[in-house]
Amino acid sequence: MSDKIELGNASDFHVHLRDGAMMELVAPTVREGGVSLAYIMPNLVPPITTIERVNEYKAALQKAAPETTFWMTFYLSRDLTPELVEKAAKEKAIRGIKCYPAGVTTNSSAGVDPNDFSDFYPIFEVMEKYGLVLNLHGEKPSTKIANDTDNHDDSEDIHVLNAEPKFLPALFKLHQDFPKLKIVLEHCTTKAAIEAIDEINASRNPQDPITVAASITAHHLYLTIDSWAGNPINFCKPVAKLPSDKRALVDAAVSGKPYFFFGSDSAPHPLSGKARHVGVCAGVYTQSHSLSYLAEVFDQKNALDKLKGFVSDFGNAFYGVKKEDLKSQQQVVLVKKETTVPELIGEGELVVAPFMPGEKLSWGFEWV
Repeated sequence: MSDKIELGNASDFHVHLRDGAMMELVAPTVREGGVSLAYIMPNLVPPITTIERVNEYKAALQKAAPETTFWMTFYLSRDLTPELVEKAAKEKAIRGIKCYPAGVTTNSSAGVDPNDFSDFYPIFEVMEKYGLVLNLHGEKPSTKIANDTDNHDDSEDIHVLNAEPKFLPALFKLHQDFPKLKIVLEHCTTKAAIEAIDEINASRNPQDPITVAASITAHHLYLTIDSWAGNPINFCKPVAKLPSDKRALVDAAVSGKPYFFFGSDSAPHPLSGKARHVGVCAGVYTQSHSLSYLAEVFDQKNALDKLKGFVSDFGNAFYGVKKEDLKSQQQVVLVKKETTVPELIGEGELVVAPFMPGEKLSWGFEWV
């Protein structure tokens, strides 16, 4: 295997960059991590549900990181209308809409009820018409109050370890009802989720375009439940699961199947929010070294030849990214060189702990 590997124009199809001072700190690290295009999540406070807010946020991101391409999304909520979505699609203000079940993760209180999406079907019809992507945070909210009564149905108990499998019937129904709607099951964490995406694509005519895909993060290729129990830096939503789940994620990432691609779900929080005794913030920050983290895993699996597909080809094809869409035409080349992850990023009162602080990685990159 060569010490230099061309990766083309890498894209990260699931990025949290926050706003204000945090955004100014982390937006430039998208390019520092080797990524040309970042697909931006809309769960700010308040959530992004207007074209004006999309444009304002994109302008702020572009000012902070002029060479990075930012694609924007709406937050699925009752503030959206089919007419608004159609207008945003025609103006190319957004490329998709993110669905958060209410209460499942950071800033998701304005989300939806995952048990019934029917009220949003008129919006999904517009999305299908214009090729917008429905990005699903695929979890059901956890059971809030224990119910020990004799008639309690244990099968309805939902917790952080089974919240994703419990959501999968909703994915199948959405695909059944909108077979041409582009859907991404975001940040998969379970073997069950991988099998669901495989099953849907196994029934697809090979000549037909892919309409259901999945994103996989860098950190979920490393972590299991033992990695975050007691370690708030590794705590995220959805949480990392069992060793068997991690193996399934790694196998999917290196498989070369075009419906699995990179979405980091990099989610920065101030160190003070990760170092609490209670109420620890959910999110792992990987942006500044995203390709290096991935290369380490692909190298261990003797699959570096599959990395370009995962970070560039497959996601760009699914979302329809063209060369002319990119702010910079430079491409990224993976380089065999030792790279040390810093202990902290930022200074003063605003610092963020990156994933695997202090660890030495075997791969870096260059822009050409």
